This record gives sequence, structure tokens and C-alpha cells, in this order.
Amino acid sequence: MAGGAKAVAPIIIKKKKVIAGGGHHGGAWKVAYADFVTAMMAFFLLMWLLNATTEDQRKGLADYFNPSIPISKVSGGGNGALEGSSVFESRDLSRDKAGASDEFPNAQERPVEGGEEPIEGPADKAGTGIDANAGANKLEEIQDAIDSQSVNAMEDTLAKHIQTRMTPDGLVIELVDMDGKSLYNIGSAEPSQLMHDLLSVIGPVLGTVSNEMAIVGHTDSRAFSNSADYSNWELSTDRAHTARRMLIKSGIPSGQIVQVTGKADTEPFADDPLAAENRRIAITLLNPN
Repeated sequence: MAGGAKAVAPIIIKKKKVIAGGGHHGGAWKVAYADFVTAMMAFFLLMWLLNATTEDQRKGLADYFNPSIPISKVSGGGNGALEGSSVFESRDLSRDKAGASDEFPNAQERPVEGGEEPIEGPADKAGTGIDANAGANKLEEIQDAIDSQSVNAMEDTLAKHIQTRMTPDGLVIELVDMDGKSLYNIGSAEPSQLMHDLLSVIGPVLGTVSNEMAIVGHTDSRAFSNSADYSNWELSTDRAHTARRMLIKSGIPSGQIVQVTGKADTEPFADDPLAAENRRIAITLLNPN
């Protein structure tokens, strides 16, 4: 080296880049895990409810969220473990002052003033000896019994002639014609064998309640041309009276049937006014109120 000076080696600094691995990537997984745990809890809660409730209680819950009949705001639609007043318990609704048409809708609860005699209830008038409330609060059970009885006792081709639906007036049981299968002989009020078979199925079930009944006859829109003085109005009324006589013959007290009418083709069952389903007999088990 020049001048005898010792050479100094340059200093080199190396920077080592460390790449971290295996750490967490944020908290998004916690949200997903929490959603999963919540869903599992809801699932097991649903399984527990299905196992802890009866069929009637589950039906009450379904009717609460999607009611098939008009209900009061204070009606819970269930009983027992689910509490609340059942939409079918008219005694509860009367006691709670909900759904009652009078302050004392039942003769048994109406006060007697001045030594008056208690007013007779529907069961007393009919002479059946069955408590009015006991028979009036079972319309849903009667509907189930008729539906199951028609399936068990008849062929499928005959069971479809029975239609049931719940209305504000009560339980409506409709006996309907089908193509090639008529309740009455064409153009007359003479019942067919089908009508006898249908009433043999529903008659015993109707005999278990004391509700008053209304019978309505319906026809299709075909003009009745046998006589200028006889129309579908007379035909539908005569057929309703035939059904009344058949029910009485099967054991229904005559006093229990309070209305018999014919409506001709004014209330069609099907969209087609000439459809066979429009020819039918509607038997309504009336609500006591």
C-alpha cells in the first residue's frame, strides 16, 4: 500500500427479511363460528320443542302465525305447557270476555233475577242430555273424525265427495257431486246410493254433538226445463229437505236442525258454473254464539 498505510475493509450490513407465518388472519372466523353456534342452538331448540309438545299444541302454534279461522288478539291458540286460551275453547273466550256476543253467553252463567227460571240451552231444547259447551267446543275434533272416518270407511273414489272447512259460522261439511257420481238422480230430489253411503259415514259422527245444524242445497247453472213452475231454486230446496229427512232417520234430533234452505246456483263451488262439484249439500255445525 502507498505510504505504508494499512487498507481498511469496507463494512457490509445485511438486512434479513423475516416472514412471519402461522399467525391469525383477522377476526372474521369468530363471526362465522358465532353464527354456526347460534344456528346449532336454534336447531336443537326446535328439536326439543317438537319432542316436548303435542300435535294439538303444534297445530295451535301454526294457527297463531297463519290462522285458518278468525281469532281474537288475546287468543293464544294453545294450552297446557304453552299456556294461552285455545281458539276452540269458547268457554275460555266467554270467561275472558273475548269472542262473546253477550256478557253471559251461556245459560249456565246467566244470572237469574226476580225468581226467573234459567233459560234453557241448546242441549236442553234438543233433549240430548249432552252439555251444550261439551258438544260445542269440539268442532275441530269432529272435522278430524269425519276426515279420518271417510278415508277409513270408504274407497278413495268415494272419500273425495266429502269436503270439510272451518268458517266463522261453524264447521261446514259439504257432500259434492263428481262427474259420473251424483248425490241425487238427475233432475230430482231422489237420493242416490252414493248419498246413502255418505250419510252412513258422517251420520254417526254428527250424532255425537249437540250443535244446531243448517242444511243448504246447491245446484249447477244448467236450466231446469221440466216445468215452468219448477226451477233450480225449488230443486235445491227439495234436495236439502231430503238430506234433512235422511239425517233425522239416522238419529239426529229434528230440533237440532234449525235451518233448511236452497240457493240454486248462486254460490258455485267451482269456477265453471256447469261443473259437477257445484251440485252439493252443505251441512253446517253452527257455533253456539
